[in-house]
This record gives sequence, structure tokens and C-alpha cells, in this order.
Amino acid sequence: MFFSKTITIDDEDLGNVALAASPGVAYATAETEFIDRLRAGDADAFDTLANRYAGDIYGLLYRLTQDPEEARDLTQETFLSALRAIDRFRGEADLKTWLFRIAINESRNRFRWWKRRRRDLTISLDVPAGNGETPLSETFSSKSPSPEENALRAEREKLLREALGELPEIFREAVVLCDIEGLTYEEIAATLEVNIGTVKSRIARGRDELRRKLYGI
Repeated sequence: MFFSKTITIDDEDLGNVALAASPGVAYATAETEFIDRLRAGDADAFDTLANRYAGDIYGLLYRLTQDPEEARDLTQETFLSALRAIDRFRGEADLKTWLFRIAINESRNRFRWWKRRRRDLTISLDVPAGNGETPLSETFSSKSPSPEENALRAEREKLLREALGELPEIFREAVVLCDIEGLTYEEIAATLEVNIGTVKSRIARGRDELRRKLYGI
């Protein structure tokens, strides 16, 4: 029986960097024991899970929604869904990948709700990417910008956000997970629950669409 509680994720939690995993059997054993505690409804274990991964989940959702309040709300929903679903976690993917999968699904559900109400979805590229990755917008900007270059960079970032926002959902997710979150093909496949060939195809098509939109402007 799971405990019932309200999850509080404050600004400090959202800034936490995921803890580095210790290698080897000791880590695998500790992770298994941690998952067992989650399944047993251990409140402290669930708080640890939320504090460890809240920053990564919030960052992903912010990039997919470009709305800090929406991302915060979806982060909360992601961990509540994880709590309800922890008994079904089988360990085929690591906890972070599993949580990313839940977050993507929460974002999709919210986006469909938005579409029914004709709300627009755009992507923010300005939040620092997880694990020290450079935001995708940096690939379009100068290393030592002058004031003129700063203005040009801002315009490029605006165009890039608009182009990403116009991508079909499946391509946008793949590009964000690969080029902003820095996930491997295997991790993206596990997150989106598709095969690696599909991941590569979606990334390639998403990038092609971005190039077409940007170069055509």
C-alpha cells in the first residue's frame, strides 16, 4: 500500500543535479534496495527519488512546454504517476529513463488538452541542458558575441524556438532528447518505447525539418 502525500518541489530541488551513480555491483544492489523501498511505500525513499531527479524532469518539461508553471505542474504529475506506477517498474531501463518516459507521456497528454483549446506549444532552448550539455541554440551562436552578434543570436534563437514548436510532436521529442538532453539512442528508444531505428529516423527527420524551416526563413 502506497503512502498518500503531496509532493513539494521547490526551486532548490529543481536546481539539483542528479547524483552520480557509483559503478559496479554495489550500485546495482543499492539501486535494487532503493526500488524495493519505493515499492514498499517508503516516504523517505520517494522524497529521495524526487529530489534526485526533479531538476532533470523539470528541465525536460520546460523545454517541451516553454512554460515554467506548466513544467512545474507536470513535474509534480510525473512523480505522482511514478508513485502510482512503481509496482510496474521492472528495471528494463534505469529510473531516470523510466521517469523521462512518464514525463513525456504527461507532456503529450497536456499538449493534447491544449490543442483542443487551440493553445500554442513552443520550446525553450535557454534552460541549461542536463549533464552539462549545451543548449541547441548555442550551435547557432557566436562564442564571443559583440552587441550586434547578441542581437543576431537572439533573433536566431527566436527563429529556432519557433521552428522547434512547429515540428510534429514525435520529431520534437526526439530532437530535444538527443540534441538538448544528450541521451543516447538506446536511452531515447527506452524513453519513447520505440526501436533504435525509429529513433534515428525521427531525429534525422526532425533535424531536416529544422534546417528546411531555418534556411527557408
